[in-house]
This record gives sequence, structure tokens and C-alpha cells, in this order.
Amino acid sequence: MNDDIKKALEVLKNGGVILYPTDTIWGIGCDATNEIAVQKIYNIKKREDSKSMLVLMENPALLERYVDEVPEIAWDLVEVSSTPLTVIYPNAKNLAKNLIAEDGTIGIRFTKEAFTAQLLQRFRKPLVSTSANISGENSPAFFDEISEEIKNQVDYIVEYRQNDTSPTQPSSIIKLGAGGRIDIIRK
Repeated sequence: MNDDIKKALEVLKNGGVILYPTDTIWGIGCDATNEIAVQKIYNIKKREDSKSMLVLMENPALLERYVDEVPEIAWDLVEVSSTPLTVIYPNAKNLAKNLIAEDGTIGIRFTKEAFTAQLLQRFRKPLVSTSANISGENSPAFFDEISEEIKNQVDYIVEYRQNDTSPTQPSSIIKLGAGGRIDIIRK
């Protein structure tokens, strides 16, 4: 795993795109602060850049670097969540402009998965995380389900967990709004 992390870090630092395992499904990722790298992912997925993607982080203490004002309820949600949870925060900042939704929001998930947590610790920036598929197609649950078209367009494919067929599920998604409003987007 350590060799995989080193190779992935090199690609990320050079503005490249990786195919990697997350705490939910296999994802396509890049430096979430690099607008050119983010655009590469939109191109790979054949996805309109008006459809935002989420970012992965490993440490909630870093949240205030990327969200202007963190609603109080967010800290409780992150702390009590025992399953993967993506929270959509208002007033994103310090991220690639083409990653932030038109309304200024960004979806952020904190990962506990071994590979991504170590990669994020060493990279020191959030990673884009979007399903490893062409937009509109089914999300692959396992590495073997990822199309060759996707595999051929990324700069590095992580070897760790390629043979893992443990069942996974996408994260729950909650959107935080003004005045402490919570909208459940996906359970």
C-alpha cells in the first residue's frame, strides 16, 4: 500500500487523475484545489461541469479551510455518523472554482478507509471523489466493473483493494442550509 500511496501522490502533485478505492465505491480523484485537474475529471466522465462533485478529507479539523462558516450541527453530524456521510456545506472556499456548485456549496465526506486516509494525510489537500463511471451509467461497485474507457483515461490506477469484493454502499447525503436547516438528499 505504501508504494501505491507514493505513486498516487506523485500523480496528484503533478495535476493528474487517479482511480482509487474509497470508503464507499471506486472513485476518480484529483487535487480538489486544481481547476485543470478537476476539468480533466469532468472530461473523463463526459459530465457537465454544472454538476458538482464531492471532496474527501480525512480530518474534520481542516473543514474551516474550505467552508466559510461551518454550521454548528455539522460537527455533531460528522462526529456521530457511523457510516459514510457526505454533507453539503454552504459557502465553499479555497477549492477549484469549477468544483464548487453554482449556489456556492460543496459536498464533503470524511473518510476512515485506510488507503484514502493515509493518502489524504500525506497529500495535505482534499481529493475530488466521484464514481468511476461515465456520467449517467451505473456506478461500479467493484474494480472489475470499471470500464476500460475510464481506466485508459486516468494517470494512475491504485492497485490496493482491486480484488476486494466486499459489499459497499454510496454515502448518505445531507445538505445544510441557512438557519440550521437540514435536507436529506440520499439516505
